[in-house]
Amino acid sequence: MSTLLRDPPDLDSGAGGGIVARRAVFRWGWRLFRREWRQQLLVLGLLTLTVAATVWGAGVVSNVQLPNPNYATYGTAAAKATLSGTDPHLAADIASIQRRWGPADVIEHRSIATGTTRSVQLRAENPHGHFNAPLIGLVSGAYPAGPGQVALTSQVASRYGVHVGGSWRAAGATWRVTGIVQDPSNLSDEFALAAPGQLRHPSQVIMLLGPAAARQASNGDATLPGAPAAQLALQNANVSGFPQATLILVVEVLGLALIGLVSVASFSVMAQRRLRALGMLSAIGATERNLRLVMIVDGLAVGVAGALAGAAAGLAAWFAYVPTLQRATGHVVHAANLPWWAFAVGVVFAIATSVLASRRPARTMAAVPVVTALSGRPAPPKAVHRSALPGVIVFAFGLACLAFTGGLAGPPGGGDGKPPLALLGGLVGTIAGIILLAPLAISVLAAGAHPRLPVAIRIALRDLVRYRARSGPALAATTFAVFLATVICLVGSERTANPLSPAGPNLSASQLVVTAGSSPAPGMMNQLTGAEEASLSSRLNSLAASLHAGSAVPLESAATLSQAGTPQHDNFTGVVYVATSRLLATYGIKVSQIAAHTDVLTARSGLAGLAHMEMIWTTHQYPGQSEPGDGSGPSCTPGNDCLASPAMQTISNLPSGTSAPNTLITEHAVRKYHLQTHLNGWLIQAPAPLTARQIRAARQVVLAYQAPLEVASGGTDFAEIADIGTAVGILIALGVLAASVGLIRSETARDLRTLTATGASTSTRRTITAATAAAVGLLGAVLGMAFALVASLVWAHGGLSALFGAVPLADVFILLLGLPLVAAAGGWLFTGRKPPAVARQPIE
Repeated sequence: MSTLLRDPPDLDSGAGGGIVARRAVFRWGWRLFRREWRQQLLVLGLLTLTVAATVWGAGVVSNVQLPNPNYATYGTAAAKATLSGTDPHLAADIASIQRRWGPADVIEHRSIATGTTRSVQLRAENPHGHFNAPLIGLVSGAYPAGPGQVALTSQVASRYGVHVGGSWRAAGATWRVTGIVQDPSNLSDEFALAAPGQLRHPSQVIMLLGPAAARQASNGDATLPGAPAAQLALQNANVSGFPQATLILVVEVLGLALIGLVSVASFSVMAQRRLRALGMLSAIGATERNLRLVMIVDGLAVGVAGALAGAAAGLAAWFAYVPTLQRATGHVVHAANLPWWAFAVGVVFAIATSVLASRRPARTMAAVPVVTALSGRPAPPKAVHRSALPGVIVFAFGLACLAFTGGLAGPPGGGDGKPPLALLGGLVGTIAGIILLAPLAISVLAAGAHPRLPVAIRIALRDLVRYRARSGPALAATTFAVFLATVICLVGSERTANPLSPAGPNLSASQLVVTAGSSPAPGMMNQLTGAEEASLSSRLNSLAASLHAGSAVPLESAATLSQAGTPQHDNFTGVVYVATSRLLATYGIKVSQIAAHTDVLTARSGLAGLAHMEMIWTTHQYPGQSEPGDGSGPSCTPGNDCLASPAMQTISNLPSGTSAPNTLITEHAVRKYHLQTHLNGWLIQAPAPLTARQIRAARQVVLAYQAPLEVASGGTDFAEIADIGTAVGILIALGVLAASVGLIRSETARDLRTLTATGASTSTRRTITAATAAAVGLLGAVLGMAFALVASLVWAHGGLSALFGAVPLADVFILLLGLPLVAAAGGWLFTGRKPPAVARQPIE
């Protein structure tokens, strides 16, 4: 008797077996994904967070600027004509312009003094005009429709304590408030809106015009035919800066690079976990193509789940962040104004990146011999020196592209798209170079495993080298996170590094500065009489006493500072006051702290070290030059009322606000050079932040004198950007470290079982994990900072002192030392659980 045995089917045959095999592999891959979702939870979480950050970042980048920077001035108009309110033929000129160059929006202006440095504009215009839609928005109530009606911005309503339905007295009349309005393109704009024709004596009339008038201006004519009194201005068509699409692509490139690095490390470990199962599948006839398909299906499932969850989380974070972004940017941000194309591209690219990241370990595992795979031993690591030369070439290419961009010297211009493309190419090249070069540093750990080190540390370092197919991408991801944090820290610090024109808040919340002059209209400043100064000083002293601030400190000025050869818009900003004894005492500065022969005291870091500084107190006018010291004017000598290179001393006790008395001329310099001082204003330094009620009371004091009052405006402190960037970089790096170390140590679970069986204690297991995390963290911090310093130096087009002079050392030490220490502490605290008994790894 004989039995007929059928040959096993070919899993990759062309007669239908290929489809059956692929269906079986798809089902198995999907089943493994469902069974191993706990093992892949950390990977899915990191992918979700990275995609969410990319989606949120694209939304922020697309809304941080106005769609058209000209909206704040021109609305949607192409040009504007300005007429003076004193024009004797004002009505005729308006009618002539409307008839010949219409349609047009007529906006009548009149400034109202408020007792602050900002006046309120009373405007009469049609809120439903042809071009003014970006300039007017209704928040609540209704627009004014008749005589005696007005709508106020929220700032004006709060300042005068009125509400919708109440009365507001201004411009010699009483108005009924019908609604609250805003300027969507400039939320800090304070104005009152009246119906058209309700302003009988405007100080200025602005007419927004269409393309016909713009063509007239483009021909070189600054006036309109038939209206010679009108000054014609054309909106700026060459707006510098990066195109919005380029910035969005930069954000997506950075996000996808991190996704790819995390995915490569994750799928490498997943493939090693399934090595015996893949070997079993290969033993029953599966081809390398089938084995690769298993990992690709897993990558597809992880990518789809992470991308969709990340997109949902990113959208939720974006909608929650819109109010904060609106306050920070100063213009209305519509939550639905999103780059949906960028979201779609980001989700598709995230899935594609996850699939591509799974192909690399898939090819590696498919090439492992069947016997080796069934044994579960990892394949020997490949030599990494082969990526050294490509890494150097790609990184050099990225640096060359960064050098071609504008850098700190100015935003890219030209309008041909080359500088933005160069920036994008530089980022891609630099990131690719980091990915190729960072894993080479893993080999350094082999030399670091000195026999005198504790055995747990030697095991950790050798495991990183042994499993460098996983530890390499983990180190690259950590390096990339530190690279981003360092770049943000450098750029944010550089923004505040210019001591001539520092950025940041104008005053602290406990300071008031009153200017000794009257400002009846914007741009106008009249001198107060002696009696008015004495009366205002007395009232300010009473105000200071009520605020428990002692008395108002007079602010005197005598000279100015400038740097020879520097453009006016980049030169010294702010007022240089006299270091009177009362002012120094206000900030606890003793005369003994001031070095002899010091001319200038300053709180601006770096100002004392600048070259070509000049102190000028001239009141003369020189032919062709208003001040000495310039190349075309007289030389800077005391005889020409100018002192070259005055002796400066940095005093940290002085306030740091841009409008605060942060730079002072010493009384020694006043006496030595016989300077004439004059009262510039008064300073009130309260012991606590001022309330809205106290600020309103101070405004009422100075309103009778029309003296400008300046309070804290809440300007952006760019120094915080460096700290935020450092914190975000550390969080990203710690997340990547947690995932990477967890995956690497899970791969060595069998080794931990063996160590436990031989008597290894909990302390030994904790030390192994802590040393693994610390080694990757330290290498990533050093490499990330090194790559960032080189790339920033090339991009900045400047010297080391210009770029790195204001970098906070605290952030540097946090990145360089804090990251590995926190990683080691986390590895020590969250590990140490005794593994299960020594057992054979099951075939899944």
